[in-house]
Amino acid sequence: MMRVPARKTVELLYDVVSPYTWFAFEVLCRYQNRWNMDLKLKPFFLGGIMNESGNKPPAFVPNKGKYMYNELQLLAKHYNLPVAIPEDPLGVMMTKGSLSAQRFLTAVDMMDATKTEPVSRELWMRIWSRDEDIVEPESLSQAGERAGLTKEQIENCLNKSKDKVVKDRLKQYTSEALSYGAFGSPTIIAHVDKPVMLFGSDRFPILAELLNEKWLGPIPDSKL
Repeated sequence: MMRVPARKTVELLYDVVSPYTWFAFEVLCRYQNRWNMDLKLKPFFLGGIMNESGNKPPAFVPNKGKYMYNELQLLAKHYNLPVAIPEDPLGVMMTKGSLSAQRFLTAVDMMDATKTEPVSRELWMRIWSRDEDIVEPESLSQAGERAGLTKEQIENCLNKSKDKVVKDRLKQYTSEALSYGAFGSPTIIAHVDKPVMLFGSDRFPILAELLNEKWLGPIPDSKL
């Protein structure tokens, strides 16, 4: 009788304020039932990662900022995602930030981990497709509603997002990422013989090798 290989855990430690992380998130979601892996979505706070690691946003370098603007449009087509650059991307990422959204997402994850994926996706849609707010409670409510949460669940998560237990969970995942050497989002941890950290949305051929799986590109269903 042939033994089925044990599923390998792959963790995505992430913040929805990062557009590049949206690409990685969708690829991992597309492969989660194709590859023999157990995908764990773990929201962290990118502001804390950047501060503790001493990293700086690439948009602070003028040439990088110009490059990113063009690259995101190319990547949107490559990954088949409806990315649209917000009118004020620096304001979205640096002024408003993502702390309230990440706390809300953490509360969702602690309530029902099966809802983490659709709520994450809707938060990315709000920022990086429709140029909508993710800071105000009403904005988070709308994201939760579109992701399929009930009014009671949304109210519960908004309330819980202010509690110490949720804040501590977000800090825990942020600290975990830093312990692996994280300096940005997305941070991917492949638990193979030992944990291996990969950074970015373009490391999937390497992840496939680590998992002994086949990389079929960013849209695997198109290869059927």
